[in-house]
Amino acid sequence: MSQELNHVDKIKQLQMSIMEMPQADGMVTEHFFAGGMYCRKLFRKAGTLIVGKIHKADHFFICIMGEIAVSSENGTKILKPGDVIESKPGTKRATYALSDAIGMTVHRTDKIDLDEIEEELIEPEEFSIFDSNNQPRMDMDEIMKRLKEVKQ
Repeated sequence: MSQELNHVDKIKQLQMSIMEMPQADGMVTEHFFAGGMYCRKLFRKAGTLIVGKIHKADHFFICIMGEIAVSSENGTKILKPGDVIESKPGTKRATYALSDAIGMTVHRTDKIDLDEIEEELIEPEEFSIFDSNNQPRMDMDEIMKRLKEVKQ
């Protein structure tokens, strides 16, 4: 008898699968800070699939340009400019850019160092490819080696 996976586990399976594919480039990330808030703005080309990290705290995800399909524990929604999703702790999303798009998250924190922010707001994940500034955390050969070890 097989046990059905919860949403986070399904997204993690998707993440493991797409790690074996070429990774997106050209994703420009901008960071903004004001009065205990951190805003992360990310441009993505049409056709880009992004699996996000698991968040520890409430925050907002906002579509500010284009159309983004968002799969979360609340199902899949198509976001258009101005649409806002409230994200709860434990949220892990997969987003797919239906057109060139910009997504933005807004978080409460007094920190301004990106690594410290990630430590405060994001659950650690062994197979997270990208760091707090959307740069590869490790060489893709190393990632693939570790992925193969897990699959054995």
